[in-house]
Amino acid sequence: MKLLNYSFRCLACLHQNAMNSWEIVHSYAEAACKTLRSHENPTPPASGDKQQVRIWSGKMAGALNLSSTLFLRQLPSTKTPKSSISIRATSRPSESSSTSVGTKENENVGFSSSFSPPPNFKPPEPKRFGVRPDKIFDVLGASLALVFRLGTGIFVSGYSASLVPKNEFPPDKYALEIAGFKVKETSKLGPRPTKPIEIYEFESCPFCRKVREIVAILDLDILFYPCPRNGPNFRPKVLQMGGKQQFPYMVDPNTGVSMYESDEIIKYLVQNYGDGNVPLSLSLGLLTTLTEGFAMIGRMGRGSIYKPSKLPPAPLEIWAYEGSPFCKLVREVLVELELPHLVHNCARGSPKRQELYEKAGHFQVPYLDDPNTGKAMLASHFPGRGSV
Repeated sequence: MKLLNYSFRCLACLHQNAMNSWEIVHSYAEAACKTLRSHENPTPPASGDKQQVRIWSGKMAGALNLSSTLFLRQLPSTKTPKSSISIRATSRPSESSSTSVGTKENENVGFSSSFSPPPNFKPPEPKRFGVRPDKIFDVLGASLALVFRLGTGIFVSGYSASLVPKNEFPPDKYALEIAGFKVKETSKLGPRPTKPIEIYEFESCPFCRKVREIVAILDLDILFYPCPRNGPNFRPKVLQMGGKQQFPYMVDPNTGVSMYESDEIIKYLVQNYGDGNVPLSLSLGLLTTLTEGFAMIGRMGRGSIYKPSKLPPAPLEIWAYEGSPFCKLVREVLVELELPHLVHNCARGSPKRQELYEKAGHFQVPYLDDPNTGKAMLASHFPGRGSV
């Protein structure tokens, strides 16, 4: 415990410019250490008591994860008029997003009906796997998840790959090329929902990450409503809909089902849109929760605290997948700005890779399409460049 306390102090020193005072850092470190001390030689609750198991594992993951409260100054909460916000989008790739935003009041503090790209905006040419020098450590931090989660969320359900001679592969089809061969990738997907499933969550929550991994594996289109701390729009909406501010919270407009609890959401999704089996990496209980927490250590709570922004009339669309560190950096910004976004998950083996290839003439993620400004951007315009 002395070693852990010392580590917290060292890390706090590195980030002291972002804190009000050393006393605040010390108090948070002490609180985290007390949490760990209270779980020395821990004995988990009985497996039958799901609520107690969830609370206990959450405390352990939260204590082990370097939460943003240790390093980032919390923004003061801003009182905003209560409003009811509704944003809808279609998941059909051949159609443009159909959206609507409504409020009970004529004016919404974060809402703006006027959007335009920056003056003289011109997207650069895409570059695969390129990293800006000032973003190297960000990408490395986001890549820790690949180690702790053993690549969960990189491949879709039923993924398989085979090498095909380049001259035997259709030239208009997306595929990786290796030494004169094309990699033919296939998958076995379940039923597709007609409307995008809605999920309310935020980046640095281990329980939310579990759900993001399963929707990538199932290759589902998801309309995410970010709920960062102090967010004025969607946290109150979750409280209004479900009775408590707990995340993740899922709403399936296809069946009328809504629910809390990450494990229950995962079971629901695999039963309705998969083969009914929860992947092993998401069914290990406490071990899954702890590794999800460790996976986010490198980002130190990014994507957790609200930054004032303008709420757009329509959700942004982004082609991405949970296993990509490049996509992670972009989604952190979307969550902090509380921008609703429709994610077209396209992990390896996803047929949506071909759809993006046809749409953009090139496959590289993350790919952002903003219907509010009419601009679309390949991955090179983002901090980490992109992955394939």
